[in-house]
Amino acid sequence: MHQSWITRVGGPDVFEYREAPTPEPGRGEVRVRVKTCGVNFADVMARRGMYPDAPPLPTVVGYEVAGTIEAVGAGVTRAVGEPVLAFTRFGGYSSHVVLPAGQAVPRPAGMSVEDAAALLVNYITAFQAMVMMGGIRRPEEIGRPVRVLVLGASGGVGTAAADLGRYYGAELFGAASASKHAYLAERGYAHALDYRQAGWEKQAKALTGGHGFDLILDPIGGESWQRGFDLLAPAGRMVMFGFSTALEAGKKLGKLAFLKAMTEVPWRRFLPFALIDRNQGVLGLNAGHLWGHPEEVRRWIDRLLVLYTEGHLKPEIDRVFPLSAAGEAHAYLEERRNRGKVLLRPG
Repeated sequence: MHQSWITRVGGPDVFEYREAPTPEPGRGEVRVRVKTCGVNFADVMARRGMYPDAPPLPTVVGYEVAGTIEAVGAGVTRAVGEPVLAFTRFGGYSSHVVLPAGQAVPRPAGMSVEDAAALLVNYITAFQAMVMMGGIRRPEEIGRPVRVLVLGASGGVGTAAADLGRYYGAELFGAASASKHAYLAERGYAHALDYRQAGWEKQAKALTGGHGFDLILDPIGGESWQRGFDLLAPAGRMVMFGFSTALEAGKKLGKLAFLKAMTEVPWRRFLPFALIDRNQGVLGLNAGHLWGHPEEVRRWIDRLLVLYTEGHLKPEIDRVFPLSAAGEAHAYLEERRNRGKVLLRPG
């Protein structure tokens, strides 16, 4: 098999494309021949040495793959050749992966391997943030559409949030660079904001008639959380699911990056009594930490696959790089050139 390894902490050039013996599945396992695998921002953070959950280097990262079952271990009744999508919890940047049979989810008829690899991490994250934690509701339940602000709205999670937001009849506000505003409109965002411009927060709140947002999804962190907190409506919730500001700072400050970003987190404002007084919630999300609850996650996946087959969800595939060009894919994502999902394809 072939894999793209992160050999050390550093830039996109630290990847090494290697060949290794193809693994055999053990009892209860299957081997999947990977046709596409997803690239996520957590992978970039791992390469930069700024992702606490990453395994020690050198390592193979990657959370999601799509392909076909190529071999089964003892006690497994799955059919060889069955199309699947699967969470890998690292190791996904490979031409073959071995994993517990239960992690290989049957791929619906007509679903491409590109859509399958793009659905898992991004749509699970958006579903967890908006439905399970954010409590999004249909307009008829509260008398108006839920106002949702998504930062980094042109990326994979932002694209997924747009699909789910449309399904629930939400009023969608997307924050991204101005060059991506046309894309946000295509995906269903009613309003586009440039969060790199000074004073964008005032513009955002004005668009809500001064009421603020019922739900904010923020993968940026640091000072951005302070601004988002001030934009919440009464009974509003902010879901924090990333800390990309630390990576931006890291390019300039090296090892001091994380500490600098941490000083910008509004710790005192998130204390319990402060939240009680404001009638607002601040929620943290790390989908990778739900591995201890596979039945729950599988229910979410099954629901998303139903929505996909009904035509409500449509992943946006920006670019597909060869597995041997994982470094190029990382550079593309890290420089925020993508609109939607970036994938790798083994040769």
